Parts: sequence; C-alpha cells; structure tokens
Amino acid sequence: MNDALAEQDLRKKDPVKRTVFIGALVVALMMVWYSSSLLQHMVANNNLAQVQLETQSHTNDYNIAIANLRTLHAGESRLKALNDLSSARFLQGNLMNALQQLYVSNVNLMRVEVSQRYTPSEPDAKSASITESTFLTLDAKDSSPSPGEQVNHCKDGITQLDYFKSRLAPVDGMKLSNLSPPESAPGSSPFVMFTIACRFNDQIR
Repeated sequence: MNDALAEQDLRKKDPVKRTVFIGALVVALMMVWYSSSLLQHMVANNNLAQVQLETQSHTNDYNIAIANLRTLHAGESRLKALNDLSSARFLQGNLMNALQQLYVSNVNLMRVEVSQRYTPSEPDAKSASITESTFLTLDAKDSSPSPGEQVNHCKDGITQLDYFKSRLAPVDGMKLSNLSPPESAPGSSPFVMFTIACRFNDQIR
C-alpha cells in the first residue's frame, strides 16, 4: 500500500506532465488573446469602412457644391456681360430721335445707314476685350435755290445736336464723303445729292 502511494506521488511530481500542462494553458491563453485581437481588428475595419463611406459621401457633396458654385459664377458673369452690353449698346432709337431734331431748310434725309465693326484685342493682351466701332452714313438731298449751299449748314446742324457732341470721334468724326453735281428731274427744281459720314467714339467691351 505504501509503495502504491509513493508511486502515485511520483507520477504527480513528474516534470514532463507539468510542462505539458503549462504549455497547454499558455496555448489556450494565446488563443483567447488572438481571438480578442481578431475581433477588435474586425470591429476597427468595420468602423474604418463606415468612416470612409461617410468621407466619400461628404467629398461627393463638396464636389457637387463646387461644380454648382462654378456654374453660378459663370451664369453671373454672363448676366453681367449682357447687362453691360445692354446698357452700353448703340441704340438706334436714340439716334433716330436726334435726327428728328435736325432741320435744315430745303434739305431732306433720303437714307440712314448704321454699321458696326467689332475688333478683338491682340492675343498677347493682358485682358481680352473687343473694340466696337460705329459708323453712320447719311444720304441727303439739297434742293435749295442754289443747290449745295445748305450742305455745310447740314453738317453744322448735326454737330450742334447734343447727341452727336458727346459721341463723334475727335478725329474724322464727320466728313463730307460725296457731293454730286447739280441734277434735275422732270417737274422738280435742280438739286444735289450729298453724303455725310460720321464715326462715333470707339467703345471697348
């Protein structure tokens, strides 16, 4: 009996069994730690994915807002350009109203022609612009007793009108571009045809 108990104590104190037990315990603890770490990693990845989705959503909203803002600014620029053009454009009605105030005896306006030319700025200019040049051609008929004597009076009358005072170019603003010899038609007194060419101040747009 004593021998059996002694043999049992010896088995309990066997260092190999103790080592195996401790090793198994360490492995179990490592498995628990690994499982815990894996779970934390999965949770962190899930949170990261959610944050990335939210960030992408905000980025898309920001890009849309920037695109809308650019479209708005472009529209405002076009509207401003249209307003500028509307306020500064050559108004035919104002011209016709001014010509109605022109009266020279025995002189009749036969034709009014307005032409405009637009010249873009040089490609290397600091800021792009367009120069608007406006020309007016007046064909008239002088049927005074001495045909042709009213031509200069007509020119003077035009230059005295306020509308033309502020608009005619300082150089070659007005000139007589054509004067016909005296003519006559059946049943009418002699007359001359003449043409006055006007150039208005250039406008830079």
